[in-house]
Amino acid sequence: MAHRLDPLLRPRSVAVVGASGRTASLGEWSLNNLLRGGYAGDIYPVNPGYEELQGLRCYASLDDVPEVPELVIFAVGDQNIEASLDQAIAAGVPAAVIMSTLVLDDDDSPVLRDRVRAKIESAGMLVCGANGMGFYNVRDHVWACGFDSAMHAAPGNVALISHSGSGMSGLIDCDERLRINFAVSTGNELSVAMDEYLDFVLDLPETRAVGLFIETARNPAGFRAALEKAAQRRVPIVALKVGRTEESARLTVSHSGAMAGDDAAYAALFDCYGVQRVYDMDELATTLILFAELHPVGEGDLVSLHDSGGERQLMVDLADDAGVPLTRLTSETVAALEEILDPELPAVNPLDAWSRGGPDAGQQMTRSLTAMLQDTGAALGAVIHDRAPDGKIYTSYLGYMQRAHAESGKPVALVAARQGTGYDEAVVTSTHAGFPVVDGVPVFLKGVRALFAYRDFLLQDAGMTIDVNVATAAQWLERLRDGGTFGEAEALGMLADFGLATTPAELAMDERSLLAAAARVGFPLALKTAARGVVHKLDQSGVVLGIETEERLLDAYADISSRLGPEVTVATMADEGIEMLLGSELDPQFGPVVLIGFGGIYAEMLQDITFALPPFSAQHARRCVDRLKLRPMLDGVRGTPAADVDSFCEVAATFSAIVDVLRDVVSEVDVNPVIVHKSGCTIVDALIVAN
Repeated sequence: MAHRLDPLLRPRSVAVVGASGRTASLGEWSLNNLLRGGYAGDIYPVNPGYEELQGLRCYASLDDVPEVPELVIFAVGDQNIEASLDQAIAAGVPAAVIMSTLVLDDDDSPVLRDRVRAKIESAGMLVCGANGMGFYNVRDHVWACGFDSAMHAAPGNVALISHSGSGMSGLIDCDERLRINFAVSTGNELSVAMDEYLDFVLDLPETRAVGLFIETARNPAGFRAALEKAAQRRVPIVALKVGRTEESARLTVSHSGAMAGDDAAYAALFDCYGVQRVYDMDELATTLILFAELHPVGEGDLVSLHDSGGERQLMVDLADDAGVPLTRLTSETVAALEEILDPELPAVNPLDAWSRGGPDAGQQMTRSLTAMLQDTGAALGAVIHDRAPDGKIYTSYLGYMQRAHAESGKPVALVAARQGTGYDEAVVTSTHAGFPVVDGVPVFLKGVRALFAYRDFLLQDAGMTIDVNVATAAQWLERLRDGGTFGEAEALGMLADFGLATTPAELAMDERSLLAAAARVGFPLALKTAARGVVHKLDQSGVVLGIETEERLLDAYADISSRLGPEVTVATMADEGIEMLLGSELDPQFGPVVLIGFGGIYAEMLQDITFALPPFSAQHARRCVDRLKLRPMLDGVRGTPAADVDSFCEVAATFSAIVDVLRDVVSEVDVNPVIVHKSGCTIVDALIVAN
């Protein structure tokens, strides 16, 4: 299938400008890698200092090459790159690889990088880089990289797209268990960004998993489209996003904006498209191996086989830390295990099946693993054993897995209790045969969590998003277009216009309007400052709750007005319930991001929140709520009634639709608290910051 990137990634001919015979130079490796990778097209070394390189005729300049090559690999320094690029553009070369940094000492303005970018854009040239390490299209035998590399057999089944050059080579060159199909160090992405490479590898039929090493998405819309394509094609994406702890570049004024931070949009984005997030290189490699090599994972949880009681106990703790559920064995499985095990061994999962040893020990281990995998609640099995001396693995371990899989049809992996320092060819051959051998229980469990999460993502019901009233949306789009901050009364009024349940609230400016508003709202009521610039009212002692008489109302008003000014909001007291939070922040890359979490004092103290891209369904909101740490509070604690979670999720879905339709005029929304009652829920306070 033809792709826009074909001239870059599947060229019919390649010129290497700056090709060299100097050992270990960029020019030597650039030419050598094309030959090592088995490139079948025409190769044209270009360097006036040579007549021949590696058996190929060498040309003095690009103008001397007998045809216009589809791809030029620039193996030249920054001082020569601009002139070389000019020559390639003049010749009509459609694609190039630039590995140099494009930085010159004492450069003129515009600097070299900006000059090169402008020329590339004007020519419409496809460029990998600059400031990268090129790419390996292993499947199509195009190795366009100027650095030392391990050998990679085609076609492979894992694609890696990395903003980091070392992040690419450190992964693909250091673990033979990863069978690389395609890898690219995208660098500065002068003309081709990560999303286009992702779109390309998703069209390769062998791609079973894709790894991303992300600094930032330079084309957010294209990135979302590529992730959507991956979800539709059921190709798992594993992402290592760096920079997640950096402070957001923009100051925000609402609670939700301050909590969202720079990473919130990526958390919401990954959740929306089933991207499995990891947090270091070990997790990235192991998770990719499991996705690419393991037999398919069905419903159920994890069972594990051990030869140590202590390591079995450790597994329970580590699985809990990782959030990986362990299968609770059925009574039938327990009975079957009791027939197999030595009497002193408990028939539980995780299972220590080694006690007395002897000639039948291997058979006992095999039968035990098979019995556990045949349990209806088992989705995946793990044999957790230490490696043998010198980092080897015992072939009997492989026998456990193969026999158990053959009899149960379920996947199983061999996991060393810790990283082995040696090497065993069986590690690679077993992994590529569908029985992965990985090192370290914690990192394995992170991979298992990703397997289960992606499985559940594919099975989930996306649900229907909610449509908001078109006329109401048009009215508020116009009203918010002039910008500014909308306080409680106006914000609650907007949400009520869209059909959400809010507490009745009115503005008052003096004692007369205060008493009139109280008569309409009714006692008991809440009095809150509405002073401009006071965003967090509680911090300024600007809220008085449960006012039941006019006398108490006037006293409270006298205090608040003397300190914070005469503008106040008079609102009905809501019934008791659990305080939740809804919010929205406008991310500069991906637009609005919705926050869902526990509100009130929990919002700032615990920041128990999740993120989602609007609009979303009530079903998606429910999945977000179920991930909150304080989720059990909604089920009722110490005799308190359970909260109406379904009602809150419907409100969250409607809120997401409102935020989405107002995305062009609203930068922040803070709805806190939303009080979730035994039946229904009520929005008590809100703030809107228009663009």
